[in-house]
Amino acid sequence: WYYNAAGFNKLGLMRDDTLHEDDDVKEALKRLPEHLYSARVFRIKRALDLSLKHQILPKDQWMKYEEDHPYLEPYLKEVIRERQEREAWNRK
Repeated sequence: WYYNAAGFNKLGLMRDDTLHEDDDVKEALKRLPEHLYSARVFRIKRALDLSLKHQILPKDQWMKYEEDHPYLEPYLKEVIRERQEREAWNRK
C-alpha cells in the first residue's frame, strides 16, 4: 500500500527516478545505457508536466509495483564500491 501512497507511480515514475542526485547518483546516471537514460528523462519530463498541470496519469498508466525494477541500483552500487575503494586507498 505504501508504494501507491507515495504518489510517484501516479505520475509514471519509477522508484529510482526519485533518488536524490548526489555525486554517486550522478556518476551512476552517466554509466546508464542510452535507452535506460532516455526512458528516465522521458518519465521525469512527463511527471513534471503532469505536476505543473495538477494532473495524474490515467490509472491504467500508473507504474505498477511489479513493473518497477531498480534499473539504476547496479550502477549505483558499483559507483559506491569504487568510491569506498578509492577512499580506502587514500587513507593508506
